[in-house]
Amino acid sequence: MLDKKWLYFLLIIVLLSTILLMCLVPPVSRDALTHHLAVPKLYVQQGGVIELPDIIPSYYPQLLDLIYCIPLMFNNDIVPKYIHFSFALLTAFLVLNYTQKKVGSIYAFFSVLFFLSMPVIVKLSVTVYVDLGLIFFSTASLLCLLKWHEQKTFFWVILAAIFCGLALSTKYNGLISLFLLTFFTPVIYLKMEKKNLSIQFKALGFAFMFFFISIFVFSPWMIKNYIWTKNPVYPLYDNLFNSNDELNNNKTTSKPTMNHFLVRKHVYKEPWWKTALIPVRIFFQGEDDNPKFFDGKLNPLLLILPIFAFVSFRAYKPGQDFFEQKVLLSFSFLYIMSVFFQQDMRIRWIGPAIPPLVILSAYGVKNIFRKILPQIKKNDKGMYIYRGCIFISTAFVFSMMSLNGIYLYKLFKYVDPLLYLSKRVTREEYIEKYRPEFAVLNFSNSNLNENTKLLGLFLGNRGYYSDHEINFNTGDLREIIKKSNTCNDILSELKLLKFTDIVLNYEKFNNWVNVNFSKQEKIIIKDFFNLSVIISFTKGGYGLYHLK
Repeated sequence: MLDKKWLYFLLIIVLLSTILLMCLVPPVSRDALTHHLAVPKLYVQQGGVIELPDIIPSYYPQLLDLIYCIPLMFNNDIVPKYIHFSFALLTAFLVLNYTQKKVGSIYAFFSVLFFLSMPVIVKLSVTVYVDLGLIFFSTASLLCLLKWHEQKTFFWVILAAIFCGLALSTKYNGLISLFLLTFFTPVIYLKMEKKNLSIQFKALGFAFMFFFISIFVFSPWMIKNYIWTKNPVYPLYDNLFNSNDELNNNKTTSKPTMNHFLVRKHVYKEPWWKTALIPVRIFFQGEDDNPKFFDGKLNPLLLILPIFAFVSFRAYKPGQDFFEQKVLLSFSFLYIMSVFFQQDMRIRWIGPAIPPLVILSAYGVKNIFRKILPQIKKNDKGMYIYRGCIFISTAFVFSMMSLNGIYLYKLFKYVDPLLYLSKRVTREEYIEKYRPEFAVLNFSNSNLNENTKLLGLFLGNRGYYSDHEINFNTGDLREIIKKSNTCNDILSELKLLKFTDIVLNYEKFNNWVNVNFSKQEKIIIKDFFNLSVIISFTKGGYGLYHLK
């Protein structure tokens, strides 16, 4: 099986064709509709980048989001999926280029198939997110540093720093890459040179140079945020940068949240030992759209195979490859642990750790079949054991890889691109199937005038498909209700804020009312909907109301 490169190539073609088909449907993923498409759409409408205080993600780095503006200028929201997917292909090329030189073509093609078919990579490839951009730039930066170690050419350090700056410009998780790669820069240099005091100072110099070049590339986003918020990495560490300042009344700030370890304990009822094992569990227990199980899937082989990259029964002297393997493993381990300690785990947030583990998996597979198992083949009896071990190892790797194929099949059934491409449903019907609020937003787009301002209640902040200005701040409505004595007071306050219509999710709105308001306040809310608004449209558990 392992000497049939064409088989890997064929499987890769099938995989890519399936992903390309799934990319052809309208975008319905949550973050695409809340900011990755919604914010660029607003920039296109306004003719440039503007401050959007009510949309906190608009302060995040937006390198890829600005690229998405180009197809959105032509009312095309399918092309951004292909732009995002292209970064998966670029990362696969980096993995192929590196592994082909280190372990040979057969194992290189295995690593490409393994990476591109990884469930989280497949899921990201068919969505308009930015994580694949972060994965590509972080991997490129890391591999450039390893190229520097190999060729001892100063150019590779500069290029690594530029790629790291682009990772920062894509997503704030790039900060983890920045600090890890800055740390690895002097470590790699000291490995290249004899260790003495002057060399140690020079190594620190390389680290500072790497850090500041990366920050320079990232600086436009820092300058923008500093001008708007006095915090270059807003909303991160805002208590540090704006600790003595009054919050701007027009700016929506994040509410304090429970520590993610406490969430695991009290919300998910998870014992401490299960929480401690999350860095291992992510390889076995992932589940899409379920934050308890990390909102994504990996493959157990991604944990198992790298172990064999460091195992051999034959004594050998560690060389350059062994050092690079340790760097790859250390980067992945530290990246996963950084995410684990900083925030509740999501599979896509550890994305930059995946390509190094895939590369180590290629080393591991080669070691299994070319170094470890051949040690058994010493006599006739050993030959039978050897063949049995080859069969078992091949069957195990194949069965674990088949998990990726099963995931691909299930995702294809869920996305159901043929339903849309065969024109059995319209674009509107397809979107409504996955986002039931779309029916109400589509009605408002067609029937309300251009001066409409919507108050969106419990729509998940998904505003991309609204052509009108829409605000999702339930906090403002809560304060208005608390200080109102009659339903007319609520109406007057909403009109002062220039709202003309309300879109709401009935179930979640009713739950919110029951939890947050007294009996008298509930009567005022009921009077408001009976006397102060007119129902315009309702469908799928969502309603549109016009203020009288």
